[in-house]
Amino acid sequence: MTYTPPVLAVDPAPRDARLTLAMAEGLILPDGPVTVLRPRAGERFDPLDMSRLQLVQGFRPDHDALLAAGYDVAVAARPAPSVLVCLPRSKAEAFALIAQAAGASGTELVLVDGQKTDGIDSVFKTLRGRVAVSGVVSKAHGKLFWFDPRGVDLSDLSFRPATVSDPALGQFRTVAGVFSADGVDPASQMLAQALPDELPATLADLGAGWGYLSAAALARRGVKTLHLVEADATALDLARRNVTDPRVQFHWADATQVVLPARVDGVVMNPPFHNGRKAQPALGLAFIAAAARILAPRGRLWMVANRHLPYEGALAAAFTQIEVLAENGAFRVWQATAPKRADTGTAPRRRR
Repeated sequence: MTYTPPVLAVDPAPRDARLTLAMAEGLILPDGPVTVLRPRAGERFDPLDMSRLQLVQGFRPDHDALLAAGYDVAVAARPAPSVLVCLPRSKAEAFALIAQAAGASGTELVLVDGQKTDGIDSVFKTLRGRVAVSGVVSKAHGKLFWFDPRGVDLSDLSFRPATVSDPALGQFRTVAGVFSADGVDPASQMLAQALPDELPATLADLGAGWGYLSAAALARRGVKTLHLVEADATALDLARRNVTDPRVQFHWADATQVVLPARVDGVVMNPPFHNGRKAQPALGLAFIAAAARILAPRGRLWMVANRHLPYEGALAAAFTQIEVLAENGAFRVWQATAPKRADTGTAPRRRR
């Protein structure tokens, strides 16, 4: 199957520049493979030999892009003498990844790399008080530092599952790094409340996260099959735990490119509009296009988004009828009906 690049840029960090500087200043990695945690598409790791690298990335668009670039990529971490942690945006996840790297069997060197916008300075300050930092370089608006983890205990920073409770739907397991890890997202909750009492028989939840909207949809009448689509492997694993209904089929996939067994009669979604550090509303536009593509001719989309995002025009272009079901100062819930397969030259009906 031919690889199709992600719709959007993923804002790669210049890790190769800092690695090159560090090695020029005397950094020597132990012999053997190098595990790289959470690399992004488009990133390079020169001057390290590609054959030594074993990348770990569970976000499907980045995973597939790195695989297409020729890297060895897996979802689960593999032991290695050297582990490079590419700092994510979530500080709790960042510390948990560092603890994972430091506690892994056979690790002799942990390297931590990130941009200032990722909070690398704060992470460095915290770790410097707990480990003997062997070296540090700063370049390209970021920092790379490294330490020997042997004899170091960072287990208190490890991933710790949390529980989110919803009065109507019960309890959900989450973990640092997934979207809305600390509670139900207000936009998703607003969409769940706006869903009709009866939903179509075949439904898809695009960008389902840890499963809140899927659970809300399954609580309505009429659903016989629900395709839960999520690009983040960690979030998908949580969804499998949280949504145990036999009507659910799970898909680890980029929602903008997902291929389902057949067209569905309904789609629910709260599309993201960040991919990396920058806001990218085009990601939501790609979700709208994907929903229109996978829906049956008379299918319906239920979608929530921040009010300021430019989605009305895209919905109008993709669907025959659009309707605002609910809105407040922050969010708007849309229902869009009957995706257009070709330009008919007629304007859609907009109802309120």
